[in-house]
Amino acid sequence: MAFRDMQAILSMNGNLASGNVPGMNRDAQIGQQIRKLRKQHELTQEQFAERVGRTTRGAVGNWERGKGISRANIEAIAATFGVNPTWLLTGNGPMQIEGNTPLPNEPANATIGPRLIGAPTLIPLYGQAVGGVDGEFVLNGNMLAEVMAPPSLSGVSGAYAVTVSGESMEPRYFDGEVVFVHPSKRVTKGDFVIAQIHNDADPDGPPLAFVKRFVRWNSNELILEQYNPVKEMRFPTGKVVSVHYIVMGGTGAF
Repeated sequence: MAFRDMQAILSMNGNLASGNVPGMNRDAQIGQQIRKLRKQHELTQEQFAERVGRTTRGAVGNWERGKGISRANIEAIAATFGVNPTWLLTGNGPMQIEGNTPLPNEPANATIGPRLIGAPTLIPLYGQAVGGVDGEFVLNGNMLAEVMAPPSLSGVSGAYAVTVSGESMEPRYFDGEVVFVHPSKRVTKGDFVIAQIHNDADPDGPPLAFVKRFVRWNSNELILEQYNPVKEMRFPTGKVVSVHYIVMGGTGAF
């Protein structure tokens, strides 16, 4: 019997709607069957919850104590362990449906780490509303706000964020997107960077900042790649203030 017939089986077994299974006697019966199933597979309540998915050890304990269970969870149990829904609901009939086998108890492909403790790391956000033709903007040190640093920048001295100006790096970075910067990480070809270049129009003023892709930097020149329109940008090494590594970006960061 295929599990596509499960809805019909459940409906035939006692007015099951989308909510909890009604009736204390029925709930107690289902709880007893769930406990039998769990014990047969030699699982703790926590392990059983992990196998079923989207539930908790406490919920499994409540099911086994006859405190009610939803149709969705009955279906999930039946599908996970290859169980006959009629047996699960009433104790009647074979436990397993012919041709159905329980899903393998595969190890989890991810684990939830410990909860972060302590206040988040805040870093300055720089930028300006309007950029130049190539998306450049004056990096004058005026902070727009403080934003939460991603974990990769937690504890990094001098880390900062910048608001992208213009469309010159679309579709990689969009106008208004926030990028997070690691100022001391080594940059290699293909990395996305913020390059600060001396401003010829204001030699004594703050540098211009460009969000681009790094190509190379030698004793003669810095070469960056732009996406929109596609072109290479070359700057004499003597005019380069810094080239900093972009860790990540995000449209919802600010």
